[in-house]
Amino acid sequence: MTEKTTGASYAAAGVDIEAGDRAVELMKEWVKKTQRPEVLGGLGGFAGLFDASALKRYERPLLASATDGVGTKVDIARRMGVYDTIGHDLVAMVMDDIVVCGAEPLFMTDYICVGKVHPERVAAIVKGIAEGCVLAGCALVGGETAEHPGLLGPDDFDVAGAGTGVVEYDRLLGADRIRTGDAVIAMASSGLHSNGYSLVRHVLFERAKMSLESHVEELGRTLGEELLEPTKIYSLDCMALTRTAEVHAYSHITGGGLAANLARVIPDHLHATVDRSTWAPGAIFDLVGKAGQVEQLELEKTLNMGVGMMAVVPQESVDVALTALADRGVDAWVAGEILDRGDHTEGATMTGSYAS
Repeated sequence: MTEKTTGASYAAAGVDIEAGDRAVELMKEWVKKTQRPEVLGGLGGFAGLFDASALKRYERPLLASATDGVGTKVDIARRMGVYDTIGHDLVAMVMDDIVVCGAEPLFMTDYICVGKVHPERVAAIVKGIAEGCVLAGCALVGGETAEHPGLLGPDDFDVAGAGTGVVEYDRLLGADRIRTGDAVIAMASSGLHSNGYSLVRHVLFERAKMSLESHVEELGRTLGEELLEPTKIYSLDCMALTRTAEVHAYSHITGGGLAANLARVIPDHLHATVDRSTWAPGAIFDLVGKAGQVEQLELEKTLNMGVGMMAVVPQESVDVALTALADRGVDAWVAGEILDRGDHTEGATMTGSYAS
C-alpha cells in the first residue's frame, strides 16, 4: 500500500493569503483618513486613482516624484515590537524630498515586505504611514504587502514608499534662485531621523554593549525610545513658509549629512557656510560620538546633527520666515549664509564649534 502524499500549496510554502486579506481589512480605516477630494475609488483596486483635473488650476504643472525607505531603523522597531511609528519615518523621507522643490505633496503608495504576515502588525505599520500622510497633507492611495518566507525571518520586515507632488513651473525652487548674501535657516530635527542607523547600531549595540531597555540619563528616556523617535515631517511647514516669505531653496538633511545635502542646492559659482556655534546638537549625537569614538567629520557625514531641513532665503525675508516657522512650532534659526565661491572647492562647509 503506497502512502498518500499531499500536494504542494502556497500555504505550505509559507504564504498565508487569508492573513493578507485580514491585514487589508484592518488597515482600511487608517487609509481612509488620508483621502483627499481628488482620490477616486477605495483600497483594494489594482491601482490608486487620483483625479488629475485638479491640476487644471496650474499654468504649467510639474510633477515631482520621490521614493525611499527608512533603512535599518526597521530593526529597532522589530526589536522593540513597536510598529505604528515607522510609517511616519517613511512619509517624511519621501514627502520631505518632494517639498524641497516647492511641490505640494499629492499622494503616496507604500510597499511592505514581511517574512510572515501578522495582520495586526501590518495594520499598525500602515496606521503609521497613514498618520504620516495626514501630517504631510497627502493621500495614501494604495500599496502592497508582500510575504517572503524563506528570504526573511517570521518577524523581519522592510518598508518603502513612493510619492508624487506638483509645483507650478515658475515657482520651482532650487539653485538658480539662490543669490550671494542669502541666509541659511536651519530647522531642528526630532533626533536621528532615519539615517545612519547602521553606524548607530554598530556603535551602541556592538561596541558599547548597550541595550534598548537602557535608561540613558542624558536622553531622559530609554535608548530604544530615543532611537525610535519618528522623523519630523516638514512638508506642511515648508509649504506654509513658501506662502508667507520668499524662499529660494530647501535642503532635506538626510543621508550624507548637513553640508553634503545643502551643497546639492547651491549653484556652482556660490558657496554656503554653516556656523556650528548657532546650535547644540541633541544628546544622542554626543552619545554616538563618544561611545564609538567617532570623529566629528564622520558624524557630520552620516547624521543630521540636529538639523532636519534647511531653507535658503533672502536677508530681507529672514524675520518673516523665522516668525512663520515659530508660529507653526518649528524651532528654527539662522545658521549660515551664501557667499561667492572664491577659493572654496565644495558647495557647503561647516565652520566653528558646536554650542554647548
